[in-house]
Amino acid sequence: MAKAFASQGDLTEKKTTFIEVGPGIYAFTAEGDPNSGVIIGDETVMVVEAQATPRLAQKVIDCIRSVTDKPISHVVLTHYHAVRVLGASAFGALQVIMSEKARSMVAERGQEDWDSEFGRFPRLFQGHESIPGLTWPTTTFNDRMSVYLGKRRIDIMQLGRAHTAGDAVVHVPDANVMFTGDIVEYHSACYCGDGHFHDWPATLKRIRAFDLDAIAPGRGDALIGKPMVNAALDATKDFVRSTYLSAARVALRGGTLKQAWDAVRAECDPKFANFAIYEHCLPFNVARAYDEAQGIDTPRIWTAERDRQMWAALQG
Repeated sequence: MAKAFASQGDLTEKKTTFIEVGPGIYAFTAEGDPNSGVIIGDETVMVVEAQATPRLAQKVIDCIRSVTDKPISHVVLTHYHAVRVLGASAFGALQVIMSEKARSMVAERGQEDWDSEFGRFPRLFQGHESIPGLTWPTTTFNDRMSVYLGKRRIDIMQLGRAHTAGDAVVHVPDANVMFTGDIVEYHSACYCGDGHFHDWPATLKRIRAFDLDAIAPGRGDALIGKPMVNAALDATKDFVRSTYLSAARVALRGGTLKQAWDAVRAECDPKFANFAIYEHCLPFNVARAYDEAQGIDTPRIWTAERDRQMWAALQG
């Protein structure tokens, strides 16, 4: 029997957690669904990642209201993917922050990504009727910027390409806590369909150099303590390298995409098959790795039609 397309068969509601990862800093996690973060300042609150719809964003807001009544002033979006950004309107924030590159990707491929992800993740788009349209930032930056919530400084930085070309991380220096977006995952597959395999390990190395006390990853449990942080960085690097090298060996000798798929499965299944969204991500990851090995630097845009064609060729 053919596998259900992407995550269409995953209709089970996930249990959410809201855990403090540093003083006044929280991670909202949901068993492998996209995470969000909360940073409480002297007078206002910053949210990291907006969820896929205003309905899902309300779950984050409810958690915030369980710990503070301070208004939400900023939403930071680490990249452009629909499941991360389309709930932003629920927060009513004065500033919505993205890297300049991420904003350009909204302009270039934001609608196609929305249409694509809507087909892949039906459970995450419950209440999609309330999405007012594409999410555009009010503030952009190149390289880095700092936001002050009173005395609390928050550094928003581009450390290199990885999950996308516009990735940003959010660092709270007083607690040495970082929100990495999907550059780092924990017991969840990395989605590499818009990724940059060559650059990703170096970006992880730059994150490791912060010697962090905690990370809130893009998916999976909050990582508290240096041993857990380093284990997640190691596993993410292994996932990315194992996927790319297996596919690249096939592509560089003139093999087919299907042969690259078989090679990646042979290498990655024994190590990662129990990770969240592994089967969902694998075809997209192999297709992108195959392209990058052939010198295609800018990931091709995924459309709902391309998604289905690729899935039928590999997972069908």
